[in-house]
Amino acid sequence: MKALELGKAPLTLEQVHLVATQGLKVTLSAGAKTRIQKAHNFLKKKVASGEVIYGVNTGFGILANVQVKSKDLAQLQVNLLRSHAVGVGAPLAEPQVRAMVLLRAANLTQGHSGASVEVVQLLIDLLNHGIAPYIPEQGSVGASGDLAPLSHLALVLIGEGKAFVNGKLMSGKAALASKKLKPVVLGPKEGLALINGTQFMAALATFAVLEAEQLFRIANYSGAMSLEALRGTSIAFDAKIHAIRPHPGQVEVAKIMRELLCNPNKSEIARSHEGCGRVQDPYSLRCIPQVHGATLDTIRFVRSIVEREINSVTDNPLVFVDQDEILSGGNFHGQYLAVAMDYLSIAVAELGSISEQRFEKLVNPAFSDLPMFLMKDAGLNSGFMIIQYSAASIVSENKTLCHPASVDTIPTNVDKEDHVSMGAWAARKCTMVVANVRKVLSMELMAAAQGIDLLRPLKTSKELEKLHAKIRKVVPYFKEDAPFHEAIEDLILLSHEL
Repeated sequence: MKALELGKAPLTLEQVHLVATQGLKVTLSAGAKTRIQKAHNFLKKKVASGEVIYGVNTGFGILANVQVKSKDLAQLQVNLLRSHAVGVGAPLAEPQVRAMVLLRAANLTQGHSGASVEVVQLLIDLLNHGIAPYIPEQGSVGASGDLAPLSHLALVLIGEGKAFVNGKLMSGKAALASKKLKPVVLGPKEGLALINGTQFMAALATFAVLEAEQLFRIANYSGAMSLEALRGTSIAFDAKIHAIRPHPGQVEVAKIMRELLCNPNKSEIARSHEGCGRVQDPYSLRCIPQVHGATLDTIRFVRSIVEREINSVTDNPLVFVDQDEILSGGNFHGQYLAVAMDYLSIAVAELGSISEQRFEKLVNPAFSDLPMFLMKDAGLNSGFMIIQYSAASIVSENKTLCHPASVDTIPTNVDKEDHVSMGAWAARKCTMVVANVRKVLSMELMAAAQGIDLLRPLKTSKELEKLHAKIRKVVPYFKEDAPFHEAIEDLILLSHEL
């Protein structure tokens, strides 16, 4: 793969994902180097003139009025990283860390931070040499950005902290030495430039959006297959219905359902029950376009927020060379991502909620002529009874996780930072919701495939037969009870390929 030239064009979520998961190499564009150096030189000139600049020759937060002596400026930046690296909890997974490193570097390439080219290059070197800083997942309130997690990242650049290299945890100094890299000596503001920002929550948000897009596709597949197994009708997906309530997502999902169920013609299963007198299905089938469509529109909105965020400058203070100004503001505040992640959590959770209800219909003979719990010899066998329990438990767990983090705030820093976003927690919760919904949808696929087999020799649509065949390559048709856990895990793995 061609290397990503950072600072040449806006980043995409897909590029972040490639760097984070596939090891795509990163280089620094010539234009970015020029911008970075110009801002760095400008900042050094301001410091040399004796101008008082927040975070450069002053303390931080409530200590902004305390001026720091010139001889202590380098130590100020080191102390900042050490004192702010207070994260706790489990470490982030390496792909999430790599996304953070890339996004932090991207923030600095825009020439409004004052960091040196050497600092940005070392961030890129971490990526290209497989060094992943040890970053605990807890500790950020998303106010002055993600101070704690970014401090753990930044410590490695000065040869402190901890990092993983080839899966082995070692000191930051040893990690750099293992790849023949040297720590940087921080100049004015460089510590602050490394830790003021939203890159922890933005990294998690990037993964959440991309996974949500995939889950949306899977939900349409599983919904269509369940409808077929339950001998539902495709009338509710008629284009005329959706043309007079033209939400983009709803119209698109209705079209997808028509394509899955009626392309090029109705399936043998659908034709087998034409004229049965059943004109309306339960909402979990009939309202797939309205529910899945609302989720699709939400995902697209959230994507736009995250794409802007990963291409924004979110530290403080900000350097404006052409205007000869250094301005303090609040671009580090994580409210945009906090609200977006809460919104995405709710939207994705609904895919799981409606999926579980379709699953319930599949195991409930009151709604179909399928055998109870999808097994012919029910009684001796419990069948899919407890799989539906498991799905229900996960859906209820998501209800708690979907309580919005962004409506909470807790004053910090002696009430100087009196409104915080809780964006880091919103992003972490969203990651959990996304993972949970993948499990529920995988369970529905397993049940729907079982239901299709119970209608044999009738075939479903061409597209759904292809999906059924993929499922059967990893999960068998169950004639009797089995250790279903293994089959569920295999389908969760398969879901990443759908």
